[in-house]
Amino acid sequence: METTSGRQRTGLVLAGVLSAINIPSVFTPTPDGEVGPPLGVLVLGTVLGVVGLVAVVLAWRGNRGALRVAAGALVINLLTALPAFFVDVPVWIKLAVGLSVLATVAAIVLMFSGARRPVAVLD
Repeated sequence: METTSGRQRTGLVLAGVLSAINIPSVFTPTPDGEVGPPLGVLVLGTVLGVVGLVAVVLAWRGNRGALRVAAGALVINLLTALPAFFVDVPVWIKLAVGLSVLATVAAIVLMFSGARRPVAVLD
C-alpha cells in the first residue's frame, strides 16, 4: 500500500465534496414549466455521487483502483452537466457549471499527482 501525498488528499477531499453535493439532486426535480435536467440525469447524478463518495473513502484508505472509480464518477457527472452551456438557462447556472468543471478538473489532477521526488543535479 502506497502512502498518499498531501496534494492527493486535497484532491480526494475535493472529489468527496463534489460527490456529496450531487447526492441530493434526485430529491429536487425540475418543476413543470421550467428549464432543467430531466429526472434520469438527476438519478444518474445521485448514483454517481454515492459511488464517487464510497470510492473516495476507499481511495483515502489506499485503494488505487478506487481512485480511478472516483475519477470516472466525476468525469461522467461532469459530462452530464455540460449541456447547460448550450441551452437557454440563467447565467448563474452556467457559472455554477463552469465552477464545477474547474473543481472537477482540479480534483482529478490533484488525485493523480504523485509525490514530488528530489531531482539529482549532475555537475
